Amino acid sequence: MASKALAITLIAALGTILVQARTPDAAAAGSNAAVMVEVSGLPVQGQEVLGRIRQGGPFRYDKDGSVFGNRERLLPGEKRGYYREYTVPTPGVRHRGARRIVCGGFKPRVPDTCYYTEDHYSSFRLILQ
Repeated sequence: MASKALAITLIAALGTILVQARTPDAAAAGSNAAVMVEVSGLPVQGQEVLGRIRQGGPFRYDKDGSVFGNRERLLPGEKRGYYREYTVPTPGVRHRGARRIVCGGFKPRVPDTCYYTEDHYSSFRLILQ
């Protein structure tokens, strides 16, 4: 009986190892960015920032529109200069806060894709446009 229990445990452990070995690293694959949000699901301030991005500004903060380096590697890998970041104001906060929209593309007014983060680049949600 003990040998049967041991065999079942070993088979289960081997199965777990095989599944984990075949699963791509989430950060390397950028799968964190696969979580999505509709524009209507963004905070009102985020919706306003998206509108300003499409208009080319004006932006509230000097750093808005600056190159986002993707150092965290949570977004798909692209050439430097592809991503730009924009501050999403947080009501009641006097500084820039943690909320950002990061857009990718080489035409800032017509981005290929945009992502929203509410935790200062720890996670991203793809904005469905």
